[in-house]
Amino acid sequence: MEDVEVIVAHSQRATLRVGDVFLKVDNNPAHAEVEMKAISVAPIPTPAVLWHRPPVLAITAVPGEALGVLGEPSTASKAAWAAAGAAIRKLHDAPLPPWPGRSLHDVVAELETECSWLLDNAVLPAETIRRNREIAQAALRPWKPRFIHGDLQITHVFVEGDEVTGVIDWSEAGPGDPMFDLATLTLGHEERLDDLLAGYGDDADRSVIRAWWSLRSLVASRWLIEHGFDPDAPGCEFDVLRSRMRDS
Repeated sequence: MEDVEVIVAHSQRATLRVGDVFLKVDNNPAHAEVEMKAISVAPIPTPAVLWHRPPVLAITAVPGEALGVLGEPSTASKAAWAAAGAAIRKLHDAPLPPWPGRSLHDVVAELETECSWLLDNAVLPAETIRRNREIAQAALRPWKPRFIHGDLQITHVFVEGDEVTGVIDWSEAGPGDPMFDLATLTLGHEERLDDLLAGYGDDADRSVIRAWWSLRSLVASRWLIEHGFDPDAPGCEFDVLRSRMRDS
């Protein structure tokens, strides 16, 4: 009898591991639909979809270990980070998926809403919010849509040695700003950006990546607080926002 491991659980979604199978329970059926479609067309290693019986999606585990975790130094090699960059570039160069992604208007509206909430609830100093919102403006420009993962957290990229063995959790995939993926993967691991870009290529816009570090941290904080996570844990979103203040 295989043990059941709870990977993540909150009011919107739960992910369980039973042996080599992940069971994803989601109250929004659109997430599983996007994930299955993205996995079927993504040109990089992904899990295999085993079956889908709403609200449960079953996928295979991928070999290897996550590139790292938020709040702790990544022990992955420079070559592994470069391999991740090369894989992301391959995804971004692939044909656009045929479903819509988030628009610039959507991002601007979300930033406005979340900054207002952060100010109203005084979870951070107002100057920290104001300065990071100012930094985030560099990301709020028209972009050429690319096929992006959309939630490319460091725990979603798996490596074995210096090779990428799989990228998981594709429910936010779609056309979008490729710099957002690069920023999400290096959030809290800014020191590994050069390693990532060694594999991705020289045309990444570092100023936009830095802007997305601020923007993503601002818009994610309320959701994390309301779902039992701590954005003020060492190395996490609040630390990212404070570090932007020191760098400015």
